[in-house]
Amino acid sequence: MRLKSSLILLVAATASAQSTTPRVDHRELAADQQIIQALNRLTFGPRPGDVQKIRAMGLDKWVDLQLHPEKIDDSSLDQFVKRYDILNQDQNEILGQYAQALQQRRMVRRERADSVQITAEERAMQQKLGQQRRQFMSQLMSERVARAVGSNRQLEEVMTDFWLNHFNVYAAKGAPEPYYLVEYERDVIRPNALGKFRDLLGAVAKSPAMLFYLDNARSMADSTRPRLVAEGQEGRARADAAARIAALGARRGRRIQSLGGAVSGGQRQMDPAQQQEMLQRLQQQRNQGLNENYGRELLELHTLGVDGGYTQQDVINVARALTGWTIRPPQMGGGFIFRPGVHDAGEKLVLGHKLPANRGIQDGEDVLDIVSQSPATARFIATKLARRFISDNPPQAVINDGAATFTRTNGDIREVVRTIITSNEFYSQQAFRSKVKSPFEVVVSAMRALNAQPDSTPRTAGAIAYLGEPLFGHQAPNGYPETGDAWMNTGAILNRINFGMAVAANRLPGVSFASLPAIDSLRDAPRSAQVDAVVSILLSGSASPDTRAVLMKGENPLASSAANTQMDSGANQNDVANNEMMRRNQGNRANGLLGGGGPRGNQQPQGFGSVPQLSGIAQIVGLALGSPEFQRR
Repeated sequence: MRLKSSLILLVAATASAQSTTPRVDHRELAADQQIIQALNRLTFGPRPGDVQKIRAMGLDKWVDLQLHPEKIDDSSLDQFVKRYDILNQDQNEILGQYAQALQQRRMVRRERADSVQITAEERAMQQKLGQQRRQFMSQLMSERVARAVGSNRQLEEVMTDFWLNHFNVYAAKGAPEPYYLVEYERDVIRPNALGKFRDLLGAVAKSPAMLFYLDNARSMADSTRPRLVAEGQEGRARADAAARIAALGARRGRRIQSLGGAVSGGQRQMDPAQQQEMLQRLQQQRNQGLNENYGRELLELHTLGVDGGYTQQDVINVARALTGWTIRPPQMGGGFIFRPGVHDAGEKLVLGHKLPANRGIQDGEDVLDIVSQSPATARFIATKLARRFISDNPPQAVINDGAATFTRTNGDIREVVRTIITSNEFYSQQAFRSKVKSPFEVVVSAMRALNAQPDSTPRTAGAIAYLGEPLFGHQAPNGYPETGDAWMNTGAILNRINFGMAVAANRLPGVSFASLPAIDSLRDAPRSAQVDAVVSILLSGSASPDTRAVLMKGENPLASSAANTQMDSGANQNDVANNEMMRRNQGNRANGLLGGGGPRGNQQPQGFGSVPQLSGIAQIVGLALGSPEFQRR
């Protein structure tokens, strides 16, 4: 049953009445600028010819089509992603295979506990596990970039990226985490990216990726709390003994017998999955206690926001309500499971709502209902979406409209996005090119601008990491920064300029500026004609006098200035932060999180090498990709 508070409905109705007063439709941008604005915000950047296609179709019709991705043919991309053989296998089976290999490695170590030397067998097993994990992560990251580059359902890809960051998961949390991420993106985030927020929230809450990342999989009722299923001392002793026998049998391959026939009245042979499940329950009992991590982030980062009006007691009671929401053992393929025996069965009070005692999974479901219907959640989600689509500091009016739509439609994400991207604020001069691209957006937009095909290698994902945003590599649950000031500092500017030159030198797989329309006819044209053509193609026909001067001269003064500043021993805090990001990227690369990467200590993506010296049209293209106009959207 979905809970509805009369107070919530009253506040929501009042907010809706205040925010839905009809406003005059006044778009400040000229017609073609509106198209450019839509392409820069609702896609990962225009491809050659996109402006003309939208002009012929009609902008509003194109926007509505993007809001309904199921109506857009994406068969060519579907065909492309079939080449990711590991990702297209049964993920439960892959997870089980990895878990078994990991268990074998641990068994070998236990049997050789008295030896400090690593045998050839152990080394081979370790290398095999590491290679499998690197291959898996490489394909996972490559596919994500390929979809952003090649999909015709661009708004769906933008929203998938938005929610993956909103519900951030760190791939290096632990050994099983990467194997949960395929399902997380494919079955949890992408299908719900433009659906109902409550459905998305529920799918995330039950996803093994999130349950493992924020430790809810091992959260259980404190010893002082009543359990939904009583577990007396006799039962716990029987489980402990059975687990020890199961572990012994797993190591030595012996038949496992049930204890004294107390349960089944006879003997049976336990398969490895049953043994592992019993061991997992034993481990949970050893680590008894409530874990508040997910409960806190559910309120602070996923729904209400840090100023959403909740208390520490709310955090505790949300965590209590979600006890028992856990994961099947990896040998059984993972997957969500609710375990009544570790659920806190006591009465709870969450944000003023009483949850009766002696229930089960419904406690957690009711919590998700409560927070998804809160006016604070409506404001928080509307604010983040307005920040993504309009500006780093979006106008309050459009936030109010988005929140009112969220409440009126019971959290329909598609309609909230529609409210924001059809607003006057979206098509205002102030919003035009006001957003700094993230590293992910820089790389993908460059590929799209040069009409590149998706890259099936890990090198493009490595380029994104080189610019400071390794995919699935943000350790904290708050996700990567959402505002431009966090991305732009001396080191980042230099890296982006160098990236543009490397792309123009054809050092990114599948990318060649020769694929640009009529580029061959410009090779022998005067420099000014070449600059005009590149500005038209890559910068939507608009460049500042300073940018034009850089393109004409063939030298970016920011590059030498940034390099000198980096060498200065008095680097500012932003430079220090950038260096720390690069250090962390090296660690991620060593852990198999990055698909590319040169030798240890080299920050260039694999194959980029030193910054190329270009001339002619290639030089202009490289400088244009590093220009402020291209770095903004």
